[in-house]
Amino acid sequence: MTTAVLPGSFDPVTLGHVDLIRRATRVADLVVVAVGVNAHKTAHFDIDRRTGFIREALEGMPRVEVARMDGLLVDFCREHDADMVIKGIRDSADVSWEILQASVNREIGGVETVLLPTSPELVHVSSSIVRELASWGMDVSRYVPAGVARAMADNGPEGTHRGAGREGGSDV
Repeated sequence: MTTAVLPGSFDPVTLGHVDLIRRATRVADLVVVAVGVNAHKTAHFDIDRRTGFIREALEGMPRVEVARMDGLLVDFCREHDADMVIKGIRDSADVSWEILQASVNREIGGVETVLLPTSPELVHVSSSIVRELASWGMDVSRYVPAGVARAMADNGPEGTHRGAGREGGSDV
């Protein structure tokens, strides 16, 4: 049985992520979605909420598990007997970054990485764009699963205010 790990912070999970996970099941017998913490980012949703959103979005999808990842990806892969890591790529910047990560993961953990291009109709969708739009009160339901859209419409986690802390305009 081939096991793949599909890691990310998923803050929040998007329809692009869901599509990638669905397509990853064509490559592996089991896909373990590893919900991690990115030390370089301030999370919009805590890890338990993000894990819950993913489980809800993937409900009924066969051969997929969702797990919290608290450490290194290579350790997570070892703990789950994973044969590979699957990463989505949207553009050349993603390719450059993912190739660097893949090289390090292979060197320190012996795990191979498969890069899956994002579906063309979803290439513009990212968690960052979703957070940006939501912070300005925009409807993000076209980019995220229903549960995430409801949470974002309800103003996200406590203490998050639309447009809070913004000076000037938006990049979107």
